[in-house]
Amino acid sequence: MNDYKIPAQTRIGHVHLKVSDLQKSLDFYCGLLGFEKMVMYGDQAAFISAGGYHHHIGLNTWHSKGASPAPEYAPGLYHTAILYPERKDLAIILKRLIDARYQITGASDHGVSEAIYLNDPDQNGVELYWDKPKEEWPVDENGNLTMFTRRLNIENLLQLAN
Repeated sequence: MNDYKIPAQTRIGHVHLKVSDLQKSLDFYCGLLGFEKMVMYGDQAAFISAGGYHHHIGLNTWHSKGASPAPEYAPGLYHTAILYPERKDLAIILKRLIDARYQITGASDHGVSEAIYLNDPDQNGVELYWDKPKEEWPVDENGNLTMFTRRLNIENLLQLAN
């Protein structure tokens, strides 16, 4: 049983979130972050994507319409991570968030990636990040990955947004 490894090409295809107000979530994910609305299921659910994929994020109010956010200190989703293709793309969305005066809850350099953290309207954590080239990932003297959390140089990142 311990010898099984998931295939290396496996990817997480999408996340489906319970939300309290579908329109507020669409305003955030589509209006602010720029996802495209692909399919609506009446006024209860929406499927959104980047680049025309059938959906990267599902949003629904089937069991959560008008509900309060999940407790912070309870089991559940910590955050949804949205991977940007280039560092410049991360810079552009960061500038967009700043221009919209949207609250950013954190910004980190993890050695392997650079990330911006925020919450959606239902206080679901969202990480916006880009992966550094693999040859730049930090490793120890034995070649083992050594991730860390350090302050992100936001000023340097924002220089790419212009």
